[in-house]
Amino acid sequence: MTDFEAPYILAIDQGTTSSRAIVFDRNGRIVASAQQEFPQHYPQDGWVEHDPEDIWATTLATAREAFATAEKTGGEIAAIGITNQRETTLVWDRKSGAPVYNAIVWQDRRTTDQCAGLREDGVETHVTARTGLLLDPYFSATKAAWILDHVEGARARAENGELAFGTVDSFLISRLTGGERHVTDATNASRTLLYNIHDNHWDDALLEKFRVPKEMLPTVLNCADDFGRTDPELFGRALPICGVAGDQQAAAFGQACFTPGDIKSTYGTGCFVVINTGDKPLASHNKLLSTIAWRMDGKTTYALEGSIFIAGAAIQWLRDELQIIKDASETAALAESIETNNGVYLVPAFTGLGAPHWAPKARGLISGLTRGAGRAEIARAALESVVYQTADLMTAIGRDGAVTKTLRVDGGMVANDWLMQFLADILGLPVERPKTLETTALGAAYLAGLKAGIFQDTEEIAERWRLDARFQPAMAPEDRRRNLAGWSEALRRTLA
Repeated sequence: MTDFEAPYILAIDQGTTSSRAIVFDRNGRIVASAQQEFPQHYPQDGWVEHDPEDIWATTLATAREAFATAEKTGGEIAAIGITNQRETTLVWDRKSGAPVYNAIVWQDRRTTDQCAGLREDGVETHVTARTGLLLDPYFSATKAAWILDHVEGARARAENGELAFGTVDSFLISRLTGGERHVTDATNASRTLLYNIHDNHWDDALLEKFRVPKEMLPTVLNCADDFGRTDPELFGRALPICGVAGDQQAAAFGQACFTPGDIKSTYGTGCFVVINTGDKPLASHNKLLSTIAWRMDGKTTYALEGSIFIAGAAIQWLRDELQIIKDASETAALAESIETNNGVYLVPAFTGLGAPHWAPKARGLISGLTRGAGRAEIARAALESVVYQTADLMTAIGRDGAVTKTLRVDGGMVANDWLMQFLADILGLPVERPKTLETTALGAAYLAGLKAGIFQDTEEIAERWRLDARFQPAMAPEDRRRNLAGWSEALRRTLA
């Protein structure tokens, strides 16, 4: 016998540094999980790539492992949900499924000059009005154009309908269905710079401007929809793929941010703050992004988003490049071992700065070093940098007129109690951590469960949200001001 309640849902969570698969029961409890990291490739300064075959191999291996473990409990998996690193761009052969080039990752900066040229031509206002986005190499359109321009024969093949373009979800669905489906969902489409978020369709004017042939685009579906069935050879039987959303939208859905004003912040490789703005997009005057939160039954819910490129990646840097820690969990004890940061600040602009600065050519900086500074100061500065960047986003959100009373958090970093308390202290807001930290995968599972009939509506899903810990602000105002002033000075030096 098992305590889990069938039917089960398999959530594929394909992230920037690893692929995960998590099986949830109908109460949102984790039945089984598997995870594999895969290599990151940095061909030149500011370039970040993944081997698409690594993405596929780790996704399939973890999905099969979680599937087998879960079904040994006696339950049966009824549906698959997919969530993915957004903006990462792939182009592949429609017939063979073979990629024509590596996946260009969302962090990649190679099209900075192209974006700057378009901005100088006065294109950005037009682009923002239609997509809610800014002209930045973060998004997919210039990445796709780069591949077509740098792989011999690719542009002609794309125009002839021989090649497919997509974000990671589209690529995985193509592989999972044996090449039968070339589809995406509205959230991933909304991150390409090619999709009109008001009219919900690929925009011909933008396709022409970014030189991306319409023949290579996927069909855009709702987030809870029929995305196809898996090849029976993959799992022993065909499984319906019923839910898809980009990772940050999936996390907001998993956090039950269903009411305008609900806000969450996810701490993974990067950090992403998303606030529900209801059935109309809110135009930002502070360099935040207006985006699609999800689309259900043809009805669109919008969000305002702030994107930070480096969060958990800064901790990986401490581990892999500086080698001052062996495991991320060591950072909390190091941070607690000193009473203050002793004036040491890290601005982790390893691949530029995202919102609200949008400085793609900025690079990282450590300031305030003295002879007495050591592992503790640098580790604490890395953790604090995540909080200060979040504070910058929350300030911009407030200036755009959004009111927030509580911040819900998720992602691997939020298990760090010291970090969560410092976050509450600097923001001056209560911070709520749910019992299930894997809310990105959970959101994909909920979307799939809605389409599969496992859940009736979002109200039923909201009832399943459970609080693990609530962190109340406790820092003295003068200490908060001092900390933020030090960050502002370090940031000023980086931007200079």
